[in-house]
This record gives sequence, C-alpha cells and structure tokens, in this order.
Amino acid sequence: MVEQAPHQNVTFPSGEREAYGYLAVPESGSGPGIILIQEWWGLVDHIKDVADRFAAEGFVVLAPDLYGGRVAHDGEEAAEMMAALPEAEAATMLAGALDYLLGLDAVTSRTVGAIGFCMGGGFVLALAAQQGERVSAAVPFYGVGQGVPSSYAGVRAAIQGHYGKNDTLYSVDKAKEQEQQIREESGADVEFFYYDAAHAFANDENPAGNYNADAAALALSRATEFLRRHVA
Repeated sequence: MVEQAPHQNVTFPSGEREAYGYLAVPESGSGPGIILIQEWWGLVDHIKDVADRFAAEGFVVLAPDLYGGRVAHDGEEAAEMMAALPEAEAATMLAGALDYLLGLDAVTSRTVGAIGFCMGGGFVLALAAQQGERVSAAVPFYGVGQGVPSSYAGVRAAIQGHYGKNDTLYSVDKAKEQEQQIREESGADVEFFYYDAAHAFANDENPAGNYNADAAALALSRATEFLRRHVA
C-alpha cells in the first residue's frame, strides 16, 4: 500500500488540465472516501479544518480547490468569484476528484460520499446527479448557486440535506420543494432536516456571524453517521 501523509496538498487530472486539492487521511491510514466541496469563499482554512475533522472520524477526505488557489475576503468578492465559476468546469474538476479519490490505496470504499456547504452544497447535488452509483451518499448544507441541478433523475445516492429555517439565500420553502423534487425524480432515500438558524449556520468562521453552535453540532453529527452508514 502507498502510504498517504495525514494532511497534504495534492494535484489530480481535471480534463486536460491539472487541479488542486487538500487531502486528509485518518490516523489508521485508510477509510471510506469523501469529497468535501467548499463554500463560495474558496478552499480556506475553515474547509481544511472540516476535512481534518472528518478524517478524525475515519474518512479519507479530498477537498478540491474550485478556485485554483484564490480565496474571497468579503461577501461581495465571494459572490463574484462564485458567479465567475463555469458550471461545466466545476463538474469536470469534481469528476476528476472522484476518480483520484477512488484510485487512492488509502480509500477502502467502492463508492464515495460527498458533502458540501453553500455553493458546495449545490455542487454536491450536481455531482450525485452526474455520477450516479459512484456517489452513494450526498449531504448538501444549505446548497445554493449554479451547481443546484434542474433535474435529479440521475441521483442514486442517499441524500441528507441540512437547511436553515431563517435562510435568506435559499428559503425553507425552496428547500422543501427541492426535497420533494429529489424524492419524486430519483426515488432515492431522502431526508432533509430544518434548523432554527440562518444560512451558513455550520461555519464557525463565517464573517456574517450566522454560526449556530447547537445546530451545527447536531447537523454535523447527523451527517457523519449518515456518511458512515452509506459509504462502502
């Protein structure tokens, strides 16, 4: 077996280009594979910390860098960077990340799980719709942006969603409509949870101050057990 460093920056093919990411491996040296998709801020220290936390739970975690090393410093810049990211480019990169992750000796699962926040939550659903049975569990946290699919017919993953009742970027009504649409179009195992919280409630470094410790702890605990149950 090729040993992986516990935490390292990695490169992987993305179409005809090279993409970058952050890889976190558990102390055991192996485990089920998870793709962690960034918020609109970029691959910031917070996302790397989330990757490390899931690695501590026994997962091999790859967080692709969708912005190629750039990070946003305020909400306006983040919105501009998200809007400038072509959906097709992100889809190609995430497909490459999935291939790379499944090719690692450290990954013990035949499928991957995907978890993402904000913009990343939308792309989690896109990845599940595009990759079919290769993604066995998808966990969007308050997913927004160009990655949110118009159709979920290709989804084969079990879906667990986490949304805030006070989210002004993606309303609870939209989230409930999405939950029903996924269930009807895919026939997948779907469960959504709704919290008395605002958008980005799980980000303890959120500049907007929307972090809700109780909701975050409950949601991340549910997500961890869900991924452990479905990724094999």
